[in-house]
Amino acid sequence: MPFTLHPDYDDNPRLRDLVTRLRDYLNGELADYERDLGLTQESRYTRATLEPVWRRSRELGFYGVHLPAEHGGQGLTYTELAALKEEVGASGRVLQHSVLGDMGGPLRAGSILQHATEEQLHRYLLPVIRGERACCFSLTETDAGSDVRAMRTTATPDGEGWRVTGHKVFSSAGPFADFCVLIARMADSAPDAATDNAGAKPVFSAFLIDLDAPGVTVLDGQTPMSGEHIEADILLEDCYIGPEQLLGRVGDGLRIGLGRVTVNRLLHCPTVLGMTRRALELTLDFTRTRQVGGAPLGALQSIQHKLADMATAYYAARAMTYDALAALDAGGRPSTEAFMCKLFVAENAFRIADEAVQIHGKAGLVRGSEPESLFRRLRMFRVLTGSSEIQKNAIAGRLLLGDTHS
Repeated sequence: MPFTLHPDYDDNPRLRDLVTRLRDYLNGELADYERDLGLTQESRYTRATLEPVWRRSRELGFYGVHLPAEHGGQGLTYTELAALKEEVGASGRVLQHSVLGDMGGPLRAGSILQHATEEQLHRYLLPVIRGERACCFSLTETDAGSDVRAMRTTATPDGEGWRVTGHKVFSSAGPFADFCVLIARMADSAPDAATDNAGAKPVFSAFLIDLDAPGVTVLDGQTPMSGEHIEADILLEDCYIGPEQLLGRVGDGLRIGLGRVTVNRLLHCPTVLGMTRRALELTLDFTRTRQVGGAPLGALQSIQHKLADMATAYYAARAMTYDALAALDAGGRPSTEAFMCKLFVAENAFRIADEAVQIHGKAGLVRGSEPESLFRRLRMFRVLTGSSEIQKNAIAGRLLLGDTHS
């Protein structure tokens, strides 16, 4: 994989065409749309702001492009999808997350398509693919982040269905979603010292829950350091869920939820690489034009060394990510590699963003400037989808067990 900040993909005509058209849309029509609305990374916007982007992206063939042809996609490989996600991340667009379907769309639904019944496909998921409905994923709780088995959201049997009560946090796309994919603990497996099931092994299941159903309340979530208003808290109080809303089988909840996270862990990396590329490009432009002592800032050897380190780290992170994606496309299970990629990409993206701010000097410290905004967003990736420490635990555990292929 040669080093370049502007891949042309001449060896893959389909991907080359997609990337060319995607860049045109991101830098043209979508940029104009955002400018007309005066959007920034910290703007509050509504579902009405996103729906035109979903529809237009669908018309252009980008929304759900990774899906098979029967669902209107092109059946992209993971590597091809990653290339598009990288371009989206490098664009600097505020609504970049809505072009391929990350914000409540087909990419948010992820791998749950394979678990859905025909009724669930037609009621929930196909409308998402068409840009008519939106979904969010609700797994995390205040005291159940990395330790998801500590969750307290509980599904209690009621006839053929269940009554669900709990409080989910950090449901990305929740403010714009019609339904959520929610993971809950089954009540008859919840430890309870007052009953004889105190030693029961917890069982978790996945449900498709309409967010306008009785007993469901959607609240604004906490605003992350990125300043984006895309998170929601999902409150459930004695919400009835019918058997037709069970995703997969009882007990499949963590397999569905964490299985999705495992693939997404690797697929988040290209988006972060794109933002990292953007930070590097902005820095290169700045060092070419900023004058210091009558010469460009980039003429200073100390700056040149920083640029060299930034570019080298970016190349290494990108190379290992696409190597793992190639293994995934070949039918492998690069879970250890995915942990490594998440760790290496997150840590090096942050270092590159930090150097970008340092080189920009005071201009990089201004709230809302692009280097400063990228710094905050890339800092978050060291925690999101599992902190760097969690990645290290997983890598070391596999090394010590001698099991690096599962």
